[in-house]
Amino acid sequence: MLLHMSTAQRDRAVGAMVGLAVGDALGAGYEFASPVPPHEVAMIGGGIGDFAPGEWTDDTSMAIPILQAVAAGLDLDDVATQDRVVGAWIHWTDDAKDVGVTTRASLRGAAGRSADAVRDHARSRFEAGVPGAGNGTLMRTTPIVFAHLSDPDGLTHTARLYSDLTHGDPEAADACVLWNHAQRHAILHAEFDLAIGVDQLPAERRDLWLQRIHAAEAGQPGDFTRNGWVVEALQCAWSAIVSTPLTGPEHFESAIRAAVAAGWDTDTVAAIAGSLLGARWGVSAIPLDWRRRVHGWPDLTGQDLVRLTSAAVTGEEWPTRLYDTLRAEGPPVALAADPGVWIGDVFGLEDLPEQVTAVVSLCRLGSQQLPDHIDTHVEVWLIDSPAQEENPHLEFVTRDTVDLIRRLRDEGETVYVHCVQAHSRTPFIAALYTATVTGLPGPTALEQVCAQLPSASPNRAFRAHLDAV
Repeated sequence: MLLHMSTAQRDRAVGAMVGLAVGDALGAGYEFASPVPPHEVAMIGGGIGDFAPGEWTDDTSMAIPILQAVAAGLDLDDVATQDRVVGAWIHWTDDAKDVGVTTRASLRGAAGRSADAVRDHARSRFEAGVPGAGNGTLMRTTPIVFAHLSDPDGLTHTARLYSDLTHGDPEAADACVLWNHAQRHAILHAEFDLAIGVDQLPAERRDLWLQRIHAAEAGQPGDFTRNGWVVEALQCAWSAIVSTPLTGPEHFESAIRAAVAAGWDTDTVAAIAGSLLGARWGVSAIPLDWRRRVHGWPDLTGQDLVRLTSAAVTGEEWPTRLYDTLRAEGPPVALAADPGVWIGDVFGLEDLPEQVTAVVSLCRLGSQQLPDHIDTHVEVWLIDSPAQEENPHLEFVTRDTVDLIRRLRDEGETVYVHCVQAHSRTPFIAALYTATVTGLPGPTALEQVCAQLPSASPNRAFRAHLDAV
């Protein structure tokens, strides 16, 4: 946690967790199957756990109890918190579709259900010569970063502590330390640097890890097919990131596809890669269509991950309701360019036209503000500010939002698009959508929308964007 986080840093922190889940769900259907070209990668489901399309696997499921503990303000180093996490893991294994061999052996073979008992069992297995450097720790380690954004030494300690819970090999803990420090650096500084955490490793292993990092940078993801081993899982994920050209926020999608296309342990490698890609580019760079589909144990959605991560990094629980002190600007109206799209403010959610089946929120929404009958809901990360640093991926986000609305319409949905008071974000996106479906110039499309929303006044950055359309 940081005392003061910029909007962009919060975007990137949330992106780390959502990126983990998205990569996981994308890779689930391709695990141990024949490789596919990157452009064919999709959330097809299936795989060895017969997952539903968009469902995450053990990679994200094991991270969630850690995330929930951080979001609740608990000290991860406290024994009671560790016991809580281990207890959640053991409960999860009762019905889990897929559990790693080392993880299952540690959780089920321990003499007791406490963290100390499980850790002791993992250590004894390693000391007896049983391999303990699988990738099952690296895949789940992301939430630890949120608790230590201002404490790099504490991050190193806690990363090792939680790796050792199930994996006795110090190489597994080394990998977690490296990846966590790279994630922390990406969240704080918007940069990729896997070597940033090398000095946090034991001195006798630093040169070896630098060699491994350099090998990943010199190779291609497909070179690291032993990626059930934590070292090659890290190398494969890092190779997918650095071998994919940096093209701005589109890099997230391109690199995550490369991670899946590398083959073998696809869900885990893509989850690991997605957690660092999201930490660098932010949740605003993750395609909305993937975000709306991702879900998994324990009955959570991608938006739940946004809320939990936000609580973890801010120390503030996500509110149940927002904006009650403001006033409504009028009822929802059908967009002139497409009557299947309705536009308005957040208060319109309380009296939606009965034909509306999907909601696209351009602002934060309280956890209890969405009508119960709405199954399709997407919350866009779009800040109502003319400052470029508030919306670093404005072009990508707006294009992705308009594409999502069109996709929902093609699927037969009637869509309600709203922000808080329909002053700036709603008319901006509605005008872009209008320009896209009608071919009108952006300013003309905005005039048409403003005639329907008399209080509309998009900020100058949004207007400048429309002027170029």
